[in-house]
Amino acid sequence: MSTSRWSAVLPDFAPFRSGRDFRLLFYQGTVTYFGSFMAMIALPLQIKHLTDSPMAVGAMGAVELVPLVVFGLYGGALADAVDRRRMILLTEAGLGVLALVLLVNALLPDPLLWPLYVVAAGVSALSGLQRPALDSLMARIVPHDQLTAAAALNGLRYQFGAIAGPALAGVVVAFAGHAAAYSVTVLGFLASVLLCLRLSPAPPVKGAERPSLRGIAEGARYAWSRPVLLGTYAVDLAAMFFAFPNAIYPFLADELDAVWALGLMYAAGAVGSLVLGMTSGWMSRVRRHGLLVVCGAAVWGLAIAGAGASSGIWLVLLCLAVAGAGDMVSGLGRATIWNQTIPEELRGRLAGIEVLSYSVGPQLGQVRAGTMAGWTGTRSAFWGGGLACVASVAVLAALLPKLISYDADTDEDALRRRAARETEPSGAPA
Repeated sequence: MSTSRWSAVLPDFAPFRSGRDFRLLFYQGTVTYFGSFMAMIALPLQIKHLTDSPMAVGAMGAVELVPLVVFGLYGGALADAVDRRRMILLTEAGLGVLALVLLVNALLPDPLLWPLYVVAAGVSALSGLQRPALDSLMARIVPHDQLTAAAALNGLRYQFGAIAGPALAGVVVAFAGHAAAYSVTVLGFLASVLLCLRLSPAPPVKGAERPSLRGIAEGARYAWSRPVLLGTYAVDLAAMFFAFPNAIYPFLADELDAVWALGLMYAAGAVGSLVLGMTSGWMSRVRRHGLLVVCGAAVWGLAIAGAGASSGIWLVLLCLAVAGAGDMVSGLGRATIWNQTIPEELRGRLAGIEVLSYSVGPQLGQVRAGTMAGWTGTRSAFWGGGLACVASVAVLAALLPKLISYDADTDEDALRRRAARETEPSGAPA
């Protein structure tokens, strides 16, 4: 195959070559995601071992919800008012301290249950503060025409952690215990902090206001006035609420008599996303990103429904991999629209809303899945949620036609943002 044909398939590495800060964030994210996914799997497994209750595992989502909403919105306003590098560094250090708490608790002769929920709430709060700063920084350090490629590369680092972390976590917990998994998480955050120290300063735009409820409301009004943005948030919320069954994977593994495959179940979606990401070169030429959002979310729901209806573990794993590929397609569409259209002075606050759209949904989805599994059974929680996801995405697409018709070459907000990006000095805030 010729070089040009390979470039149409393989990931576009242009953002990796464009700037040092993108490379540092790529390495930092790779390390952090790997360690975080180790803890993300070990934590619900430890709750399951202590309680043997799907509702207790699902309750972790409820505990995380309020801190995520409050600190996600505040973190968005803060990201527009302070140095984003400083925010990323301090919150990353705080997450490392919480991982250390999990390690100490796991080393106790009789580990306690309540610290697990406290740490889950703390991680949710710090993540809510951090993600707007991370997400809003991307459009500043990556050229406008490379934003889709940057989103694909960021997806690859996430998928590496989402594959290697869960797969290794299942083995580590089974043979070495929860403390060993949490130890890896602590080391990961330590390495991440060292990388964050090397990032360039990212000061706010000139004349930036202090964080306030009025500023948060201004960002919310902007999002509400843009049907395309509103559609990306709504579709993602619906998809995750109805079809995010991660909390009940351990119980499906029990029903399939395949406890050995639990780590593979957690990693399967990431495998599908990774395959999609590794063949994402064509996405740099896509202009109709709203279609990617809707079609990807529909594939996600159908595949989750298929996993619930499957009777063999390998077919379940295949369905989960397809679901991951669909989620990757939808996520690339959302990230590109956000970075192409949102003005710099509102980027932090809109990133706070973005945090809610792709984080609150999974938290509520865990509650839904755990509750429904407790009432009607594990399988119905899968296939019923998947079908509800497809139906809700279809309704939202009909109600918000501008999302479907979005074109990066003609959308007014995208053209305005591209013009602003071309006139600002390299690396400077707009």
